[in-house]
Amino acid sequence: MLKLIRAKFLVPLGGKSDLQNPIEDGYVLFEESKILEVGAFDHNVQKRIVSRYAGQVNVIGYDPDDDKIEELNKEKEKKLGCVKLNSKECYCHQGILLPGFIKAHGHDHESPIIGIERDVPLTTWLDNAVNLFTQYINNNYERLANDLGESPNYYCYLKSRLDDVYYGITSSMVHQCNYAKNHTDDLVRANKEVGTRITVAVGAQDRNFYKEMLDTPSKAISRLDDYLKKYNNKSRIQIIPGPDQGFSNGPEMLKSLKKWSLDHNTLFHIHSSEELNTTNWFKSQYKLSPVEYLYDLGVLDEKTILAHQVHCTQRDLEIISKTGANVVHNPTANTILGSGMPPILEMMKQNINVAIATDGSGSSDNQNIIAAAKLASQYQKALNRDATVLPARQVLEMITTIPAGMLGLNAGSLEPEKDADMILIDLTRPNLIPTTIDNVIENLIWAADGSEVNLVIAGGRLIMRNKKVVDKDTNNLMNNIDKIAVGFNQYRKTAPKITGTGIHQNKP
Repeated sequence: MLKLIRAKFLVPLGGKSDLQNPIEDGYVLFEESKILEVGAFDHNVQKRIVSRYAGQVNVIGYDPDDDKIEELNKEKEKKLGCVKLNSKECYCHQGILLPGFIKAHGHDHESPIIGIERDVPLTTWLDNAVNLFTQYINNNYERLANDLGESPNYYCYLKSRLDDVYYGITSSMVHQCNYAKNHTDDLVRANKEVGTRITVAVGAQDRNFYKEMLDTPSKAISRLDDYLKKYNNKSRIQIIPGPDQGFSNGPEMLKSLKKWSLDHNTLFHIHSSEELNTTNWFKSQYKLSPVEYLYDLGVLDEKTILAHQVHCTQRDLEIISKTGANVVHNPTANTILGSGMPPILEMMKQNINVAIATDGSGSSDNQNIIAAAKLASQYQKALNRDATVLPARQVLEMITTIPAGMLGLNAGSLEPEKDADMILIDLTRPNLIPTTIDNVIENLIWAADGSEVNLVIAGGRLIMRNKKVVDKDTNNLMNNIDKIAVGFNQYRKTAPKITGTGIHQNKP
């Protein structure tokens, strides 16, 4: 069955000239997971589509209270707000239709630890929040699974998938660090249930890290092989190596993982130079910057994605530019943890590919990717005393088309043959009135607060409508997340302190 959605404004972000600029009264026609048509809507377009497809097109998103719309033949169509396209007026959403957002770096196991261990630097937060939380889940797994009636990891991942959907993220890179690297099956199950798309960067560490997490290269490769065997032919899933940090992975580990990446033609994802003290400690320990270290090992190329890359020397920038490696900027996490901000304007001058993301909810507290884009631009405007840098259109591309290219996705824009991943921003919200064809992109970044995503379509599947996730008992999920969080807060009071991450490795 074909589906059509029409909106007051369409922002395609396409490469062709007729799809680069906003369109007033636009539509997208798609079949299954692929877009067929994109453009301006009028009576002639409607007449042509009705004639060509002879009643096989469902219009998404009619108003159930609108008496003018009839033909509610099927209960499912009524539930999803669909009605056959005919000669009557086609329903037009009072909103902005644009590509689904793409998050090129995040951690789905962090969803229950928002607000935990604030006002501390990165490595302290890692030890006292993330590592402790994943330890809690691991050490109490059987009891939690029995109490919840389901894997606690599955609930954490399902909550993270819904966090993404709430803010319009339809594709993400999920970095499975710590104990999470052993629970990718639960992540994939949650993702399939919701309908989003994930690139899973499977973690590894073999030094300078909490000792219970340490791997050997053979163990890390075996884990990747197992996941690839399970999910290689699954749609909307990619499995790639995701070693945690330069400081936590030795030369043999990184070379082995990069070889696996090259052998299987995948991306390679790693944190780099995120926090100043840790970066300086690494330089003092190994006499190289993290980027120089990765370069000497031969792991940097156009398929390498560096998360954060906050603290850079000029030599670092030259290396990243020369190798074609990509950078994912996470401004909310970097500011909350006091890590600093990367020199992204200088990166762009040196033709380094930069995307904007949100990191995990443990460090950024939410997945509001519009807010992240806004913060990235505002910071650079103020720092450089230049209001012209990082305009709205550019940062919008940094959460759509640019990360799509990094991750090798057939998404990020609304064009024929692209995947049907799109979102609708509600224009009836007071903060977005007035929005016109002249300021629609600016309002998406500057006037929106990120919570206006009203409808989400991923892979051609309607997964959120009127801010409600379709066919999901979210009340039960949130109750179980609350139970996990309450249990963890009790555990934190008596659990032995973890001091094994990076710069903390020699502390008592």
